[in-house]
Amino acid sequence: MCRLLLLAIFLLHAASAWALKPSREWIATPDSLGLEYQTVVLTTPDHAQLAGWIVEPAANVPDQHTTMVMAYGDMNNMSYFLYQARALSQGGYRVYLFDYRGFGHSSDFAIERQRLYYAEFTTDLRTVLADARRRYPRSRTGIIGFSMGTIMGSEVAAQGKCDFFVAEGYVANPQRIVAEQFGRYQKTVTLPAEAAEYALVARRVHCPWLLVGGIGDHKTPLADSVLVARQVRWRQRRQVLSFEGDHQEGFYRLSEAGYGDRYVREVTRFLAGKRA
Repeated sequence: MCRLLLLAIFLLHAASAWALKPSREWIATPDSLGLEYQTVVLTTPDHAQLAGWIVEPAANVPDQHTTMVMAYGDMNNMSYFLYQARALSQGGYRVYLFDYRGFGHSSDFAIERQRLYYAEFTTDLRTVLADARRRYPRSRTGIIGFSMGTIMGSEVAAQGKCDFFVAEGYVANPQRIVAEQFGRYQKTVTLPAEAAEYALVARRVHCPWLLVGGIGDHKTPLADSVLVARQVRWRQRRQVLSFEGDHQEGFYRLSEAGYGDRYVREVTRFLAGKRA
């Protein structure tokens, strides 16, 4: 099982092209990694059913009293992020994973494979974040997003009621991604109508924002994250955490004694108000 998960993570990072590639089959559940968790089912305002797992902080570490809602990228499902969830749990965090509609065990949703993302995924993330805040009102609650998930993450964070936002492989310009896909692969990729307003979203994110990026990432260049961090306004706090590596390799590259342990320590430093 562990080898299967590691292979899945490798394939996730090795994927070379953008567009939606949902998978319905979970490759594992949290208990396969020894994680304490509960299964949840949520209903969105537009009546989609979302499957989720809430992974509790590890028992032998200080509790951070923090819930992280995880928004993954454009392929597979939440089960492919169990190693990241375990690293965060071992750092004292509660991790709320979920499947977008049309992914994993969530309800059916007609997905065009050439679409970069759907606005409905933002509704899904907003629903899960609201549920996390309801379940754990005394917990600091925020979002950790990866790749496409940073689009939904920034949109939800911009609407308030989000205590922090960690974004790895931040997508700053969906239109540029679409243009590059056609130029590089002769591949047609489409965007929802809401993407026309996406460039205005970043300035409205007022919660603490940690942007994580690989120096060798050509899909979501580190320079985009640096620019967003430099555009900080009054009372906004943003930092950039860089690593030697490619797209979505942060947990792998920022590992010392265990998978992602340094990554989690840097996140903890940031949330404590220190320099990551």
